[in-house]
Amino acid sequence: MTSTWLPSATSIDYRVLRDNRPGVYGDYRELLERADIDAVVIGTPDHWHCRQMVDAVKAGKHVYVEKPVANSIEECQVMLEAATASGKVVQTGQWQRSGPHYRRARDIVRSGVLGDIRLVKTWAYQGWMKPVPVKPDGTPPKGVDYAMWLGPAPKRSFNPNRFHFNFRWFWDYAGGLMTDWGVHEIDVALWVLGATTPRSVMASGSIAHRDNAAETPNTLQAVFEYPRFNILWEHATGIDLGSYRLPEGIAFIGNNGTLVVHRGGFAVYPEREFVGWDREGPPKMEPIEGGHPPEGVSYLDLHTRNFIDAIKASDPKLLNTPIESGSLAAINAQMGNIAYRTGDKIFWNDETSAFVDNPAANELARAHYHNGWTTSGE
Repeated sequence: MTSTWLPSATSIDYRVLRDNRPGVYGDYRELLERADIDAVVIGTPDHWHCRQMVDAVKAGKHVYVEKPVANSIEECQVMLEAATASGKVVQTGQWQRSGPHYRRARDIVRSGVLGDIRLVKTWAYQGWMKPVPVKPDGTPPKGVDYAMWLGPAPKRSFNPNRFHFNFRWFWDYAGGLMTDWGVHEIDVALWVLGATTPRSVMASGSIAHRDNAAETPNTLQAVFEYPRFNILWEHATGIDLGSYRLPEGIAFIGNNGTLVVHRGGFAVYPEREFVGWDREGPPKMEPIEGGHPPEGVSYLDLHTRNFIDAIKASDPKLLNTPIESGSLAAINAQMGNIAYRTGDKIFWNDETSAFVDNPAANELARAHYHNGWTTSGE
């Protein structure tokens, strides 16, 4: 379950390797027993994140957990409770918040110059992703403890489509692009606007290719309703031209202008006063120069550095994307999938943390664990 990375032969310092060889464990719980380990990074498939993070903080470890933090709404809630009770530093791998140009874009939106934000568009168009060809069941690769890989997921025969990388397209382990990319982009929208959970969600999508083994939709649109604005999410594989001719991004659309931010930078497009059908009126806001990522700066490095700094200070409040934010983004993304899977417009009651009058939606919000595993380990 825990893999080991070794550098290329040209970069190995054999003196260091002899004295500090990485350990390899078939069961992550053995690693958590080590008193000389202060923090762990969880990069396993989504269906394992909750149990491993809960066990890690109970063992006194700080945690960097990859996104999406969980594979169900219930798991998100369990993880948040465990992290809060432990007081440990738990960073979520939604690293865009650590990026300087995302922070500048946030400040522009919050300044009010765009006017009232009426709509936020979020999207991920992944042209390089192809359909998953149907393959027969087979034998796990040598050295793989397949029962441990499955863990809390339902037992089934090994199939290469449901293993490395492609596990993302099967409900037992993940939530498709809605959770894989959606948490990145929706997280920025929630962060900038200070939003939490939506009042309602509706979604429509499909698996747009024949002979595709995937279960999750490769084409999806979802509408999230908040008190003052809506968030639109859409994704597609095999296509790169999303909104504003960008493969991914977040667009904050206001009365005075629109700010579009993506991993390559941001741009501001002013609205214009209407003075007639045949004339262009003056802009409703002053022009704002766009921004680009600083050259040679890795936002992921900034994010992991932020994690380490928070550990050294013993202060989870220093985190750029704490478990509270990771949980919230995952809950929103899970709601998009639940709306798609039920075919309903679903309504959320924040006081009860449940969907209103929709047993099917509430069942999909639950964590379904198998093989003797539970969310808490108790």
